[in-house]
Amino acid sequence: MKVEKRLEQSLARTVYVTALSILFVLVVVGILLSLVGANPIQTYVVMFRGAFGSTYALTETLVKAIPLMLTGFAVLLAFRAKFYNIGAEGQLFIGAAAAVGVALYRGETLPDALKLPVFFTAAFVAGALWGVIPALLKVRLGINEVFTTLMLNYIAILGVEHLYYGPWSDPGAFGFGGTAMIAKEFWLPKLSGRLHTGIFIALGIALLLTFLLNKTPWGYEVAVVGDNPKAARYAGINVVKTILVVAAISGGLAGIAGAVEVAGVVHRLQKGLTVGYGFTAIIIVVLARLGPIRTVIVSVLLAGLLVGGDQLQLTMKLPAAVAVLLQGALFLSVLAGEFFIRYKLTFPRLRLPKREEGAWIRQ
Repeated sequence: MKVEKRLEQSLARTVYVTALSILFVLVVVGILLSLVGANPIQTYVVMFRGAFGSTYALTETLVKAIPLMLTGFAVLLAFRAKFYNIGAEGQLFIGAAAAVGVALYRGETLPDALKLPVFFTAAFVAGALWGVIPALLKVRLGINEVFTTLMLNYIAILGVEHLYYGPWSDPGAFGFGGTAMIAKEFWLPKLSGRLHTGIFIALGIALLLTFLLNKTPWGYEVAVVGDNPKAARYAGINVVKTILVVAAISGGLAGIAGAVEVAGVVHRLQKGLTVGYGFTAIIIVVLARLGPIRTVIVSVLLAGLLVGGDQLQLTMKLPAAVAVLLQGALFLSVLAGEFFIRYKLTFPRLRLPKREEGAWIRQ
């Protein structure tokens, strides 16, 4: 057996391999559900209705999808430059903390028209500064960014927990952990139910990233640095600067995700601000093949899985972890399908050694 890289990747092959990967996951998870006594078809129907079957369900799915989109954009941009940012979770926390700090301790001094712009700017800058730390360690000391971004998550999360359990804690929280509510001038307007205008921020960033990455010289530089840093240097591209800028913007986008979650949903810094959005974003961008618009679509679908999983607990008394199981299996299956999209397996024919004419007769 021989593995060969395909010279071209056809759209048709991508579509049917992806479809088969998803079908394979549904069948395998369906078998597992059958083994525990659940009807697979009914389970999938309940999950779909719980996520998309009503206006309320759809708005809850979109609320969950917004931070997934924003952290997905952060990871996507970094991965485009082959800078493997695993730290979007921590950058989200740092951005949220900076935004809440501005709202609580500088909010009264700001004009109403500047409150939200300063709120989001603080989140972006804080996330960017946190995101550029592993980039500096990479370009100056050669330290792998996977380890540094991952470890910085825990520093950020524990540091922010210290703030809302300690100096920033609300005396009225009775020790449950959380700051005081931010002023309503820092809240994002609601659209329907809990759905807020943060959805427009996410969609706007998706369009902006699509333009920057596909239609500008900077996007070309990011792609070249990601594909071949040596060729990028030969072409005159400043690889170090590109990596630092990408890491800063990536961290800033994750910081904005934290600010949007605070301004749109929880309105304070508290425990449970995120449920692994930064880590789920890695799954999203892989499934979306690093495309901003595809990231929006995949974010909504995975958010639907999470919201539908909660519905399973209420309706079928099944654990919500079924949705997480489906999510992980989908990730692995699509990754395996990606291999067959990019490569092909060939089986060379076995050839008998040549013999001199008449050798078989003499033997």
